[in-house]
Amino acid sequence: MIRTLSLCVVLLASLHQVAAAPADAEFELLAERYIGDLSRFSPVTATLIGDHSADHELDHVSAEARDAKRRLYLEYREALAALDHDDLSRAYQVDAEMLHNEIESNLWSLETLQDWAWDPLIYVDTAGTSIYSLFARDFAPLEQRVQAAASRLEQMPRFFGQARASLRPEQVPKVHAETAVQQNPGLTSIIDTMIMPIMDDLSPATRERLSAAIETARDAVAEQQTWLEEELLPRAAGNFRIGAELFDAKLAFALNSPLGRKEIKSRAESEYESVRGQMYEIAREVYAATHPYTTFPDNPDEAYKQVVIRAALEEAYRVLPPRDGIVDVAKAQLQQATDFVIEKNIVTMPDDPVEIIIMPEFQRGISVAYLDPPGPLDKGQAAFYAVAPLPEDWTDEQVHSFLREYNMLSIQDLTIHEGVPGHYLQLALSNRYPSTLRSVLWSGPMVEGWAVYAERVMIDEGYLNHDPLMRLINLKWYLRAVTNAIIDSAIHVDGMTRDEAMKLMIEGGFQEEREAAGKWTRAQLTSAQLSTYFVGYQEHIEMRRAVEAAWGEEFTLRRYHDQALSYGSPPVKFIRALMLGEDIPSSRD
Repeated sequence: MIRTLSLCVVLLASLHQVAAAPADAEFELLAERYIGDLSRFSPVTATLIGDHSADHELDHVSAEARDAKRRLYLEYREALAALDHDDLSRAYQVDAEMLHNEIESNLWSLETLQDWAWDPLIYVDTAGTSIYSLFARDFAPLEQRVQAAASRLEQMPRFFGQARASLRPEQVPKVHAETAVQQNPGLTSIIDTMIMPIMDDLSPATRERLSAAIETARDAVAEQQTWLEEELLPRAAGNFRIGAELFDAKLAFALNSPLGRKEIKSRAESEYESVRGQMYEIAREVYAATHPYTTFPDNPDEAYKQVVIRAALEEAYRVLPPRDGIVDVAKAQLQQATDFVIEKNIVTMPDDPVEIIIMPEFQRGISVAYLDPPGPLDKGQAAFYAVAPLPEDWTDEQVHSFLREYNMLSIQDLTIHEGVPGHYLQLALSNRYPSTLRSVLWSGPMVEGWAVYAERVMIDEGYLNHDPLMRLINLKWYLRAVTNAIIDSAIHVDGMTRDEAMKLMIEGGFQEEREAAGKWTRAQLTSAQLSTYFVGYQEHIEMRRAVEAAWGEEFTLRRYHDQALSYGSPPVKFIRALMLGEDIPSSRD
């Protein structure tokens, strides 16, 4: 993509024209240009945030496209550095810091991490999302979205050709290649489930074009599948462990937090012991209710505690959802959690639409569930709480293992995390913040940490009438966040083996085999992401303690939560500074 005039020149000229304006006005101009340029960085990403100016375009992923993207980021880096950050308002200081982190992170990914060369999942996700995002929400008339989809389907051969030219099989880890082989066929399922049923509703000309585009895309996906199976997978020889240097850099960008790998590890290992101790105390309560004449030792060893905790958890595993009924269970529990939040006046309840859906096939294999919010520019559109169905080829033993992990109480915790007052509620309120830039650059640790924090709030407020089994399951889920943080760096930096990770998750974290096996795969595929839950939770807890101390008797949950969520989804350190009147943390310090 050739730009006839340097962005930086345009920006500097524009800034000169408004030299007399406050620094905020200058930054607003920069932020608006950045948002407007998202379609240049990635048309598919632009669609996701609600910018539909390039819905008909599919990302270019060639070497030339990467060079153009790199030049554009460098121009934004220069333009951002030219601003006087000290003269910005506190709100815009936060946005400027977030933009700085985003630019540096993306440049580092392009130049140093170079995941475009060894991660085929990037291309599967982009291709699938490019079509899925056009039909998941009714943001425009059907004919308009179909025309855009036809254009993107027509570009699939070019896109996959560029992807194959970019990938270096000898650098691709086998687990990435295997997962791509599994996910790639899901691209055709989008056509079958989202496009084919509406063909009769289209005009003859549109239907004719779309039919031809579908055949083009099916052929392209089939060609890609053959290449993945016959060329990439046999030659995949990369190491999925990215090592200390890359991990630390990636973690710093992902967290945008004062906490580094060594402190996270220290905190997580300490919390691991603490949470297991809390679980034992609740497990004693549960066990004594069933066996009232039991005498517990004053100083039990870890083996004794392990048996008592497992015995108590077995009580929770007595009630399992049906194999094909998890979505229906989640729907009922979402309403239950919503009613409780309103009754206890925990936080403002948004009225934005939310739907519980079966996870699209091309996105399965990494997590059991996720919350897919509408883009910040797609006002009024539904959020999707997506749940993955159980694989059809699982044995009865594997199905039973999974359902034990996702028993009826665990689905309660999952629904709190993904729905209310977790991701759905938080992101619905976040999108009300006036800064589109801040919404686009939301912080993973803030969002994931809030969801883990939301689980604890519901338990502390007595959800399910203070049921000790619910409290035990909640601690088990928090222990999952703790072990996530431990294995994240242990796998990628310290060389933790599969057996070591499985033992920690199953014996230490009381996870079922299917959950632990899935997490092992996820940890290999998503370095630095598993730490976001624990780090974000730690920051949320510390912020709340600080605000409680500052507000004293004026502190209420509703007031605190509403104000904390009123700033959008920046890193927690910025929310804390805004709430307590502290200096805005700066990358320049």
